[in-house]
Amino acid sequence: MQKMTFRIDRRAFLKGIGGVSMALPVLNAMGAKVTDETPRRFCAIYTANGMSLPKTDHAIDEWSWFPRKEKDGQWEFGTSTEPLRPFRQKLSFMGGLYHPSGPKADPHTCSDMWLTGAPLHNPKPGSYNSAGLDQVVALHTKQFCRRPSLVLSIDAGTGYLSRTGTISYSLDGRPIPAENNPRRIFDRLFRGDRGSLQEERAKLQQRIKLVDAVAENAKSLDKQLGKSDRERMDQYLTSLNEVEQRLVASEKWIDIPLKKQDYAHLNLESNTEGEPGEYYRNMFDLMALAFDADITRTITFMLNREDGMGISDTFPLKLGLSKTHHNLSHASDKEGQTNFAKYDLFLSKQIAHFLDKLNGYQDRNGAVLDNTIVMFGSGASTTHTSRNLPTLIAGGANMGLKHGQYWKAKGEMRMSNVHLSILRSLGIQEESFSDSTGTLSDSIFGRV
Repeated sequence: MQKMTFRIDRRAFLKGIGGVSMALPVLNAMGAKVTDETPRRFCAIYTANGMSLPKTDHAIDEWSWFPRKEKDGQWEFGTSTEPLRPFRQKLSFMGGLYHPSGPKADPHTCSDMWLTGAPLHNPKPGSYNSAGLDQVVALHTKQFCRRPSLVLSIDAGTGYLSRTGTISYSLDGRPIPAENNPRRIFDRLFRGDRGSLQEERAKLQQRIKLVDAVAENAKSLDKQLGKSDRERMDQYLTSLNEVEQRLVASEKWIDIPLKKQDYAHLNLESNTEGEPGEYYRNMFDLMALAFDADITRTITFMLNREDGMGISDTFPLKLGLSKTHHNLSHASDKEGQTNFAKYDLFLSKQIAHFLDKLNGYQDRNGAVLDNTIVMFGSGASTTHTSRNLPTLIAGGANMGLKHGQYWKAKGEMRMSNVHLSILRSLGIQEESFSDSTGTLSDSIFGRV
């Protein structure tokens, strides 16, 4: 009898009770086109308070985050970005970017809109934010990996509106709670077992029931509870639902073995109270391992929070600098701006460490970095100015990105056009994103 073959479509779904659909993981029956396809990944790394862009009369141009000097007709790294030099041909600076809604809003909301471009100064009734770029990517990649996305920040949870502890927003604009504990992150990514997942879900269900009960009682107290209290309750419940979805996704993959990796270099006891560099390096190591094992294809990491919020505001003091991070961002004198730039230098070392890890791990067709688009930047330039947003994009060579550039917009360019260009480079054919007007066809993006 002739052997019969069949192939499952890559968009296949399992239909469950009540019409609920569950996307299938990648199976051999889907054919070589899917199983042999190299993952395309996205990572967004955010730092608050902008970067040091000293005034000309400070006479410290070498400390500018954006390149200001040239040599042999090519831009040169400044002192604060020197650690990134080994990756010159794998990264580019991008200048002149902004969100049109940025200058209209409270400058401290710039982290909230960095990946969304939402009009936070005038949101739609009953809403605050809109879908984040990372979650649009996750929507298109979640069926192929264990976790739809990995949301990290220096402070766990969501914080609160305009001072959030996360840069990730769901498709309906709700803040997604971030994780910050290296050991807990490691256990959830690499040591999940059925028993621990079930225990975690049981605890989560208890919390959800409690919030549901409080929300139900709140209806009878509608006149006593203010609008912000009701929104806060709804936001918290949404956060719990996001966590539950992640656990459900993890359970689907529980019997599929992980790629064998070396975890010996990790220090899972590092924390935000200790040495800042060690904490960041361990978080970046976890991120790189997660990409290498294809546990997720979307990661966000918020390195610092706006307006002096959170533990990281004190990191410059731990490094021997003169003031906290937020205070340094407001420095108008030469010494203050130099100290601010020295903290930029510290962050550049952490980013270089991450890029080095990604460049060392290998996919079928090259380094993991070449199949990953990494965007690092801030929602303000300096002193909370929402224009000329410091932006660095690395990786993605196998997705058509052409690096080694300092690309500057003619006038100004919408950040959402960059976001749309990233989506197209990832093979996600969205017509638009947020308030985008098109892609950047004349820039570092070669396939938009």
